[in-house]
Amino acid sequence: MSKTVLSDVYKLLHSINAVRSESEFSKDWLGRSECYMRTLRFKCVQPSVGSIAICASKLQHYGQRMLATTEHKQLGERFVSLSNACHQQINTQSQQHWMAVL
Repeated sequence: MSKTVLSDVYKLLHSINAVRSESEFSKDWLGRSECYMRTLRFKCVQPSVGSIAICASKLQHYGQRMLATTEHKQLGERFVSLSNACHQQINTQSQQHWMAVL
């Protein structure tokens, strides 16, 4: 797996102790099996658009909630920024897919 926005999301969530491991991240933030991130790395493949979309949605949800506070506003901005980066990766991967079939 090449570096993706999911790597950045995982690093942030791990640094704030929102997840303890890639396994937990895969299950709780991507809606996948606990070995999902490991499998991507082992097979050198990109994450699915669906996984990225689930992550983007959760980041947006929690980011908006944090933006409504003064204590967590900066973290909320980071979550929203990562959500936008997820959407950009979705667009990039989707474009690569439809352009390859032309």
